[in-house]
Amino acid sequence: MVSALVGRIDGVVDGSMRRRVEYSGDASNYRVLPEAVIFPRSAADIGVVLEFARAEGISVTARGAGTSVAGNAIGSGLVLDFSRYMDGIAEIDVARRVARVQPGVVLSRLQAAARPHGLRFGPDPSTQNRCTLGGMIGNNACGPRAVAWGRTSDTVRELRILDGTGTQRILANDLSAVAGLAEFTRANLATLRTDLGRFDRQASGYGLEHLLPERNSAVAKSFVGSEGTCGVLLEATVDLVELPRATVLAVLGYPDIAAAADDIAAVMACAPLAVEGIDARLVDVVRAHRGAVPELPRGDGWLFVELAGVSAAHATAKAARLRRSVAALDTRIITDSAAAAALWRIRADGAGLAGRTPDGRAAWPGWEDAAVPPERLGDYLRDFADLTRQHGVDGLLYGHMGDGCIHVRLDLPIADAPRRFRAFLFDAAELVVGYGGSLSGEHGDGRARSELLSVMYSPAVLEVFAGYKALFDPDNVLNPGVLVDPRPLDADLRLAGLRKIPSAGGFAFPEDRGDIGAAVHRCVGVGKCRAAGDFMCPSYLATADEKDSTRGRARVLQEVVRGALPWSDPAVAESLDLCLSCKACRSDCPAGVDMATYKSEALYRRYRRRPRPLDHYSLGQLPRWLALATRIPKTVNALAAIPWLRKLGLRAAGIDGHRDVPRLAPRGFRRSRRQAPGDEPEVMLWIDTFTDAFDPGIASAAVELIEGLGYRVRIPERRVCCGLTWISTGQLAGARKRLRATVEALSEHVAAGGLVIGLEPSCAAVLRSDLPELLPDDPRAAAVAASVRTLAEFLAAHPEWTPPDRTGDAVVVQPHCHQHAILGCAADRQILERAGATVTEITGCCGLAGNFGMRRGKYGISAAVAENGLLPALRADPQAVLLADGFSCRTQAAELAGRRGRHLAQYLLGR
Repeated sequence: MVSALVGRIDGVVDGSMRRRVEYSGDASNYRVLPEAVIFPRSAADIGVVLEFARAEGISVTARGAGTSVAGNAIGSGLVLDFSRYMDGIAEIDVARRVARVQPGVVLSRLQAAARPHGLRFGPDPSTQNRCTLGGMIGNNACGPRAVAWGRTSDTVRELRILDGTGTQRILANDLSAVAGLAEFTRANLATLRTDLGRFDRQASGYGLEHLLPERNSAVAKSFVGSEGTCGVLLEATVDLVELPRATVLAVLGYPDIAAAADDIAAVMACAPLAVEGIDARLVDVVRAHRGAVPELPRGDGWLFVELAGVSAAHATAKAARLRRSVAALDTRIITDSAAAAALWRIRADGAGLAGRTPDGRAAWPGWEDAAVPPERLGDYLRDFADLTRQHGVDGLLYGHMGDGCIHVRLDLPIADAPRRFRAFLFDAAELVVGYGGSLSGEHGDGRARSELLSVMYSPAVLEVFAGYKALFDPDNVLNPGVLVDPRPLDADLRLAGLRKIPSAGGFAFPEDRGDIGAAVHRCVGVGKCRAAGDFMCPSYLATADEKDSTRGRARVLQEVVRGALPWSDPAVAESLDLCLSCKACRSDCPAGVDMATYKSEALYRRYRRRPRPLDHYSLGQLPRWLALATRIPKTVNALAAIPWLRKLGLRAAGIDGHRDVPRLAPRGFRRSRRQAPGDEPEVMLWIDTFTDAFDPGIASAAVELIEGLGYRVRIPERRVCCGLTWISTGQLAGARKRLRATVEALSEHVAAGGLVIGLEPSCAAVLRSDLPELLPDDPRAAAVAASVRTLAEFLAAHPEWTPPDRTGDAVVVQPHCHQHAILGCAADRQILERAGATVTEITGCCGLAGNFGMRRGKYGISAAVAENGLLPALRADPQAVLLADGFSCRTQAAELAGRRGRHLAQYLLGR
């Protein structure tokens, strides 16, 4: 049916199964498969789509980044994604302090464009590096600084929309912009004055209080928070605010989070920019996952209060007045911006980690952002704690306590007890309404809470809501089932009916009790994988296609584990094709998704007992071939230098013809190393295939550094392999075979208390993480994993060791993705800082990523990924030393930029 739209619009129409699955969820608990996904380029495109939808009787749902936790960005008809093409900033008028933007523009882009003018958009939700202005207008987004700068509705001046009939309308402060709206408002004045707009965070339902004459008949503001049910946004004119000249952070400690809420009035009297609350359980979770956190004042509940001033002294004086006026147990005032950022990071990390309860169970949205008048917040929190205990659910609290909005994710019984799920939500609604509050304080009602509006509002109010929607969308084309005539809140649940699916490839999935189904459902859709400026999802950063995000891939795998798609379906192969197996999602995703592992499992299931792609045999078993090639390195190098033979060999191996063939070292490290007896304490040096075959000088440098500390270096007596290339290509039986041999080779040394030092980050990461997960029944595997260190970790653990003076050196560091995700780079940073080097650390993948960038047809995307970080950094400082411990990273830099990369061991010895 939707194929009839192809050719009628300039945008893209995609009705493929894979695409529909990718857009079947947002960041909520719900799954709704659309008919098709459309990427419009213009208002004309949207007009054609609306006309088609009305004629065919199907719905239209607008979507930005899909970060809605309420399920208001999914629909069964046509989903319009504005984030690909309609994402422009049309104007920033500095004199008027306004911006004119298209709906798909990401908030952080607008902030970056406004910042040089000393301006910013006021609301700042935690998803600001991927959420769009259209989505913020759809659910009336707020963020921590709404106490000072207001909600999105407070910023909107004018909106250009297409209503459900396809009619273009300009909404500002004129009721005549919509036929019948003036009469509707006059007929419902009493309801609008008494039932709506009772406190700032009353976000549930429509914001029709803005239609009142005493509120300037602000039609545009009434449209904000309508969740795509009344019109499709084409363009918005919004207010900007001045950046504060100086800020200071005051952290206030209280006996508990409810006691902190009791003190809100005193805090708000000091006119703060932001007031955020967190409790000790959340801090404990952050500490467990991220290590030490900055010092906090005494207490088990804290308020983070940001204050602004015309100068640093003025802001500090305001903080001092705050300290004197509140009832906190203890207060810490932070004037240093870096220290303040470190403290705010507790809040940011906690928001992501709240997707798990303290004992590790999955926690879900559903009762995500209720709000009550701030003066009643403390008592509400005490009663809410009682309610969660009565229902046997748990979660971590934090929130915008200055305006009474509390965030929480709970281990709701969605999959196995939907009746309990439903009962809890209705009881929670009764509780918040009893306090004069709102089901939603900023995320909207969507599918999660629209049915609960009957608890919060009278039938008369619900009738008013229906009348308002009918003025804009008489045929109910736009996002039906939300706000008006709602779907049941327990319908379309993504987790309902799932069965446990054990790994076929042997992965333990220890945090998911061995269940690949639970593992892939870790992705709740918050969309951090769509944000620039991190390691995660390098292919998405290059293509800007949802298909190439961790979330998009997780959605496809979720369909597989629910039985809707077979593992062998082309949609699965397409979805995983550009996954670099970089593992960055394992550390960067707030939910701890590990797509590299899921991809290995999927490849194992797809190709088990079946012929594999050529590169699985060549690149996927590369250590086997290199073991042979290193016996005759001169011959292999000579053959590889013959152009026609090289081209033929690459084609036969499934390797991209743009790639060079790395030259083998004349003599591998293993062949040249002689074990020397001695009484010194022993260290096992893990000689990986790549170091041995291509860069044995790295191992020699490492030996010199280690022996300089009084150790004797050993290497495994026989050639062993971590199995990385087998793992990344899903050859898991082969990987386990090699890991068992590794355990045999290392276990005696480890049992005696010895350490294993890895030089290639990807191999060290396999030994530390994949080894115990693929051999969970061998207790020696966990012991070996615990013994593994990087060279930097080993050196940094010896305070008596002093690095050479490298003062004056400019160093560009390309961290290996696996090191970033599994091992960490703190020790490397410490050593370089002690050496005195000036360091620029690249954020993001090099793009080669082991076998990925070598595969036929992947050269272009590999180079595009390199443009996200590696290549611009090298161009910016042509004389800098490139430090890259990963063989892939060094290879990519050499091929694409002609720059030699050095390992830390070589750099420290000046080689």
